[in-house]
Amino acid sequence: MIKVTVRSNESLEAALRRFKRQCNFGGIFKAAKANSFHEKRSDERRRERRERLRTIQKATRKNDPNRRIRRRRS
Repeated sequence: MIKVTVRSNESLEAALRRFKRQCNFGGIFKAAKANSFHEKRSDERRRERRERLRTIQKATRKNDPNRRIRRRRS
């Protein structure tokens, strides 16, 4: 459960922003959205498989020794 205490000299809007940020990082919004509608078991498996593949592809791109590294110009 996420708790946010309002600090001294902090506006309510700032505390609410911190709460929303913590909810985003905690995955609460994603879990609520996933449980808001029924998903067929086959569709759920298909989605999870795509997510796994995307994670694997991202990791291989990151660890690729032939990857071009972009450098900023000063």
